[in-house]
Amino acid sequence: MTSRIPAGMRYYIGAEARLRRKVEDVAMSVFESWNYEEVITPSVDYYDLFEQGMGQREAQRGFRFTDSDGHLLALRPDVTSSVARMAATLLSDRPRPLRFCYAAPVFRQQTQSHAEWRRENTQLGCELIGVEGKPADLEVLRLAAEILSRLELRSKYCITINNVEIFNGIAAYLNLEPRPREELRRLIDTRQGAELQQFLQDCGAGEARAFLRPTQLTGKRDVIQVARSVITNARSVAALDALEELWTAIESHGLEDSFEIDLGDVSSLDYYTGLSMKVFVHGAGSSVGRGGRYDGLTGSFGRAEPAVGFVLNLDALTEVLARANQ
Repeated sequence: MTSRIPAGMRYYIGAEARLRRKVEDVAMSVFESWNYEEVITPSVDYYDLFEQGMGQREAQRGFRFTDSDGHLLALRPDVTSSVARMAATLLSDRPRPLRFCYAAPVFRQQTQSHAEWRRENTQLGCELIGVEGKPADLEVLRLAAEILSRLELRSKYCITINNVEIFNGIAAYLNLEPRPREELRRLIDTRQGAELQQFLQDCGAGEARAFLRPTQLTGKRDVIQVARSVITNARSVAALDALEELWTAIESHGLEDSFEIDLGDVSSLDYYTGLSMKVFVHGAGSSVGRGGRYDGLTGSFGRAEPAVGFVLNLDALTEVLARANQ
């Protein structure tokens, strides 16, 4: 067994190792220019930390083991949870806002596929804690766009945005129990048109008809207008208003060509509380980054406050850039 390495791990040698370091340096220099302070979190921590931060389903993908005193530990599957705890405890008295950035490996067990096979990934990420609303959301979106542009990916990337309260408002309006709510989310996220239509017919979910046409879920400002023609509950309408305001701000910075709205991205609703985002780069088999607003997370550690952030996958970005340079 010593002549092989475990599945999901790999070596980086020579030019690829140098490229990897270059990508990390670019990201960290952009974070520094926006006054983000670097933080290094523990590689091993209590499993309960990640279960509180990520939720049980995601935390269970971590590599777990028992300490000599019997406590359950985990190799870090996530950095945000640790930063949130730090903000709520060690830095509870520090003036807000807090701006932190990091380049850190995370470890997750996952089903091996061609697109997502790594069990060790390095996250390039940032967290903005203590600020709510559009200015903070726009800041992290601009940060992500600047990093990708500095990596000479200007015409090759797309950042999709959504507001999870659009779906949450519909689910609440329909009084869906947890199981049918999760089923509706799954059908929307996987774009299962025929099954979704049958589901809506069975439960009489009128407002969810907005998700029936996948081609109308993704695009620019027009996506919001189409959704408004169907969605009327106050909670979802308020989220559509916030999303449209954010889109107007994106346009005011001339970034609309690099962004799209995707109302069908409902895969992480339990984690995010408002804005959600994903990063796609041409040549990558799956998203190379994600993020959003998670106002409820720090409250798990004693002090609830607004927070927003994102991570980019260093390994996936390196792979795309290495192929482009061949």
